[in-house]
Amino acid sequence: MPPSRQCVAMRVPMAPPSLLLALSLLSPWGSAAGSCPPRCVCASNLLSCSQANLSVVPAPLPRFTAVLDLSHNNVTRLRADWAPARLPHLHALLLSHNGLAFVSTEAFVHVPRLRHLDLSSNRLRALDENLFSDLGELEVLLLYNNEIATVDRTAFENLGRLRKLYLGQNRIARFPLELLREGTRLPQLALLDLSANRLRAVPAGELQALPAWLRDRLYLHNNPLICDCLLFQLLDRGRRRHLSAVEDFQDELRCFPPGATALVKILELAGKPPLNCSKAREAVLEAHLGDSVTLGCDSRWQGVRSRHWVTPGGERVLGDGGNGSVVLLANGSLQLRALRPEDAGTYSCWVAGPLLNETLYVELLVHNFTLHGPHDTLNTAYTTLVGCILSVVLVLIYLYLTPCRCCCCRGTEKPPAPRDDSINSSVLSTTPNHAGGTGEPCGSHVASGAGTGQNGRFKGGGTPPVPARQGPKAQRKVSDPDSVSSVFSDTPIVV
Repeated sequence: MPPSRQCVAMRVPMAPPSLLLALSLLSPWGSAAGSCPPRCVCASNLLSCSQANLSVVPAPLPRFTAVLDLSHNNVTRLRADWAPARLPHLHALLLSHNGLAFVSTEAFVHVPRLRHLDLSSNRLRALDENLFSDLGELEVLLLYNNEIATVDRTAFENLGRLRKLYLGQNRIARFPLELLREGTRLPQLALLDLSANRLRAVPAGELQALPAWLRDRLYLHNNPLICDCLLFQLLDRGRRRHLSAVEDFQDELRCFPPGATALVKILELAGKPPLNCSKAREAVLEAHLGDSVTLGCDSRWQGVRSRHWVTPGGERVLGDGGNGSVVLLANGSLQLRALRPEDAGTYSCWVAGPLLNETLYVELLVHNFTLHGPHDTLNTAYTTLVGCILSVVLVLIYLYLTPCRCCCCRGTEKPPAPRDDSINSSVLSTTPNHAGGTGEPCGSHVASGAGTGQNGRFKGGGTPPVPARQGPKAQRKVSDPDSVSSVFSDTPIVV
């Protein structure tokens, strides 16, 4: 009878407290300083406290937090001590839908690596002095759907990497042109959303001088703008160039005509009273460094009352400028002397006519080399064409004009080839005839009828020579192995 099985109770030894402490430190959320805050969800280096009914930022925050989501809460004030310790890995902070009305100017001292900041859908009313100056690596800033009415000129100081700025759906009444001027506060800005604000006028002349990549991301729709021909021509030119900021919002780009109370579409102002705006005309002119060019302002209107030019930098030209490098001529043309690379861009000629105003645009392309200098740069297409022609010539020389290795063999008649041509025949062989490898000139050898075969090689069987053929083809000779006709002969090659 097999022995009965007995249950043996085994006691598992308890781990020492030091081991448990070491294991807790290995987990990212194990230590007290890195524990997940209450009412938050933690996953790796992501900390989500969205819709947690928080009135303050939870503390302490784990030091390794990279993304912090505090959206949809009741955090109305962001003080300087919301992050008492430095968070070196935090690169995204989401604070939308909080009713946020106050942000301290020292609120971002401990998060210098922040690249994405979302403060949208709050109650911010002003952007104070140096508000974001500690965020040197910030790339995207969302401030839309607030109550912002004033923007301090230094609010975006030191944001050298900012690429996208969303200020739509606010109460901004003055266009912050200092944000767009090249080489100022935001040198890498590629998108500026000012839609749905309270803008009445925009500096159309200076906006026209902006690079196309920035004009394509300048959103001005849903603003109570005053109708102006310069504004119409700015947007009309953007539509013809298929800029998305104009094409995608044509119906929302509206303005108030003088003396009217109803909005009209800006892009439908062409030729309509009371402004009778004309469409912009533009031309392209190419030049080289150091050249002198004249930009014509050939208006179609007679009796022009006034006329002036605006440079790509937004400067108005009324006379001489730049130490005589820019001259306004009597006929209204603009003369540029000793061109420099920075002279390239779009020049605007504003003409005030008797019936309506007109704007002419001239895009100047300045090539970065001199046309007649000592180190002329060859055109790439021309250089490629010359290279191709030389390559073809060299190939033809190699194929047809290869020198004879045995100059005395050209006049030597070769015996007729036998009918049983093999793959070793002269049709495929271009090697000159040699006998025995003695190195003597080929003229010192006399063809032997019995002992040699094709190409002067010895045939073991001693095949007798084939008698001459009769008929019209009897005068035909065997093709020279070095000639072109041997390759294109009508004799089939039997393998």
